[in-house]
Amino acid sequence: MMLSEVQNAISERKICILIPTYNNEKTLRRVIDGVLEYTENIIVVNDGSTDSTSEILKNYTHITVLNLPENKGKGNGLKIGFRKAKDLGFNYSITIDSDGQHYPDDIPVFVEALLNEKEDILLIGNRNMSQDGIPKKSSFGNRFSNFWFWFETGIRLEDTQSGYRLYPLHKIPKKYYTPKFEFEIEIIVRTAWRHVPVKNIPIKVLYDPAERVSHFRPFKDFTRISILNTILVFIALVYIIPRNFVLNFKKKSFKKFIKEDILESEGTNRIKAFSIALGVFIGFLPFGGYHTLLVISLSVLFKLNKVLAFIASNVSLPPFIPFIIVASLFLGAPFVQGDSDIFNQEWNFDLVKNNVLQYVIGSLILASSMSVIAGIGTFLFLNKVNPGEKLTP
Repeated sequence: MMLSEVQNAISERKICILIPTYNNEKTLRRVIDGVLEYTENIIVVNDGSTDSTSEILKNYTHITVLNLPENKGKGNGLKIGFRKAKDLGFNYSITIDSDGQHYPDDIPVFVEALLNEKEDILLIGNRNMSQDGIPKKSSFGNRFSNFWFWFETGIRLEDTQSGYRLYPLHKIPKKYYTPKFEFEIEIIVRTAWRHVPVKNIPIKVLYDPAERVSHFRPFKDFTRISILNTILVFIALVYIIPRNFVLNFKKKSFKKFIKEDILESEGTNRIKAFSIALGVFIGFLPFGGYHTLLVISLSVLFKLNKVLAFIASNVSLPPFIPFIIVASLFLGAPFVQGDSDIFNQEWNFDLVKNNVLQYVIGSLILASSMSVIAGIGTFLFLNKVNPGEKLTP
């Protein structure tokens, strides 16, 4: 894109550049001057800097500067910047770090990518972490983050930790729960949960040890990020994935749902059959309200189809529970000593409590048997309606 085209697009789409900064006096001026080549729609959040940052910013009277009295973390600075951007009437915000690792001349890459989309999107710069000069700890942290982002959202990205991003201000959440580096994980996961597309676009990156000042604290911040991911995974398993499944089911006819989400879903017929078998196995076991958590976790671990496994795990619906309990007790009876004649007793949870071992053994037998039947039946059915795979290698 020509410079004038970029400038016009920034103005017409109401895009601002948000620069959070904390003690980056060596590189701040260069970053701001680079951004000014494209626009004066700049918001700098000075997050309680104790170096010469405040003096540097006094020279830029034609941009918006927010001086915070004390340092409370990058996430807090971004939240304040987003609120200010919306107050000023902007629709999008491109965030760029002030430590010099990002090139302002990549702004047109974000603008052009936005113009090519038909809907609002969250764009994250892909820094190509395999190139020379990238610190190993940064590369490892990025791979770690990429995995959990995929687990929590189902979206595969190559870079989830880059701070060079474009946010659709009216589609991101209004309230957040994290104030520091982990905020940038929270916002992309929760935005993806709102059905906003999240994509990578290629950008350049510079790691200059002589200039760059990193405020990332490996132990403390990695711990905070790990805690956040634990919470997000739990929410994804118990709410987001079931919610998305129900919404997807409602949007389609039953025939279309079976065709697109089951017959033509991810994986071979064998993978689909194993997924159904796993779901049935977990569904018949006495795990209370933890069926979804277990079945999704195991599906990810064994690289099975999460949707099919989740569907199959719902075999133990409330109307069938009494029959499942009785069947489990009946199957477990031959393996315990004493009087286990369940047909002469009242069928309630006291019966289970008084025959726990019998119930557990019977549940394992029932779950295993039904799992094998469901798996083989599914495989034979799929091979008939969607041939192309044999039972033996």
